[in-house]
Amino acid sequence: MNEVATDIVIVGSGAGGATVAKELAPMCADGVRIVLFEWGPKLREDDFTGREVEMARRLYHESGGMLTRDRCMTLAWAKAYGGSTVVYTGTSMVIPEEVVEAWNVPGLEWSDLRRRSEKYLEENNVHPLEDDLINDNNRLFVAGCERLGYRVRQFPVNVKGCRGSGLCNLGCPNAAKQGTHRVQLPAAERAGVEVVTNARVERLGDRECFVTVSEPACGEPSGWSPGEYRVAARIVVVAGNAINSPVLLLRSGYRDRLPALGHFITLHPALILVAEHERPLTNFYGFPKSYYSDQFRASGRFLLETCMYFPFTTAKNLIGFGAEHSELMGRFDRLQQILVLALDPAREDNKIEVGRDGEAIVDYRLSHAVLDSLHRSMKEAARIFFAAGARRVHVPAATKFLLDAADADLLDELVPRSRVRAGGISITSAHLMGGCRMGTNETRSVTDAWGQVHGVPWLFVADSSLFPRCSEVNPYVTVMALADRVAERVGDRFRELPV
Repeated sequence: MNEVATDIVIVGSGAGGATVAKELAPMCADGVRIVLFEWGPKLREDDFTGREVEMARRLYHESGGMLTRDRCMTLAWAKAYGGSTVVYTGTSMVIPEEVVEAWNVPGLEWSDLRRRSEKYLEENNVHPLEDDLINDNNRLFVAGCERLGYRVRQFPVNVKGCRGSGLCNLGCPNAAKQGTHRVQLPAAERAGVEVVTNARVERLGDRECFVTVSEPACGEPSGWSPGEYRVAARIVVVAGNAINSPVLLLRSGYRDRLPALGHFITLHPALILVAEHERPLTNFYGFPKSYYSDQFRASGRFLLETCMYFPFTTAKNLIGFGAEHSELMGRFDRLQQILVLALDPAREDNKIEVGRDGEAIVDYRLSHAVLDSLHRSMKEAARIFFAAGARRVHVPAATKFLLDAADADLLDELVPRSRVRAGGISITSAHLMGGCRMGTNETRSVTDAWGQVHGVPWLFVADSSLFPRCSEVNPYVTVMALADRVAERVGDRFRELPV
């Protein structure tokens, strides 16, 4: 086994790990060695082809089709230089004050998160999208919401020089999206941080980690030769996401000392709904996610957002098969899409476990309350479609494959709650949260308000696994704000810990 000595190890290159790396990078000028390990590859510019299945295989873990234990939900997260910031749509929002208050973590104030969030909004060029990049898919959502009197807002997004290719979820081929692969990681590397890709951290020891480096299937070379490494470090920051961070700590023997480890995960369970219009639309051309409605955030515990997914993803989210399915997909150029997100509670029995093979098992059950939210959200999305002039709407839990405009007043009858059940509709998640939650009680949390693991002064967590409950907005900027806090505390602690 190869032996390497370093000072600070960071695990993961997404919103959390890359932020910590960039903030700590000035320490390299003083001789501090910082190494960041990323499990996935660093793609070259010409590797971003925009071809749906090819990019899903290159960028997503299990091509975006990881399943929960009961096989009722798919989980999508990226495994690449830049983490999931490479494949998400760039929506960049400050977490609501009332959400942080509900988190109720002593030492964590919304005003501090807002200040740090605003730093990254500026750093990542976040702004409302220019009007000429707003496509029909998004304009129809606005029109439908306004006709119903529903509150509708524009997403601020982190793009620069967007050309409206619509490929955000497949990795922008035009270098427009300002994810960590475009901003924080290059800055960290210029300052001296060493980034090693195709490097999976298998487990942690006492101020050390064990890493497997492999040959990349695509993209740039790793930076280290393939093989097994034991890497000593004074501080380790784990930022692998809400699945991999708990799993790494569980594989490393922290289960007994931290009973909450892996528990209280939340996922923002999501559904994709589609509607057919009479005329062709600009849908997958132009920016895919420009507007949202939080009209039902408090009363129904769900959000409604614009979205546009490509044919394979859209097809697998339709219920049924055969002639009706084929006919609807054949009219793809006329489809409008809405994404619904349920704001799920943090339950102790929703958890991450480790299988006998050492891999993650996501044991998440859809509660009655979440299914209630999805039921109502489907009907509200259908109302927006019809108010926007849709000819036909596909509602996953409806009693028939397509609802006609004449059915608009019969949604309560045609979309019964009894048809909204786990395994009966195609539910997915791309907002993975919890598992290493912040708090003060070692039996109910894993870290303190600054991301330090309870009782382990050299070990920190810096990703969405820190969330005590769901964020109720896209978690990207909140992760960066929390990681900024972690980096500050790591900088202070580094000087205190013995060599």
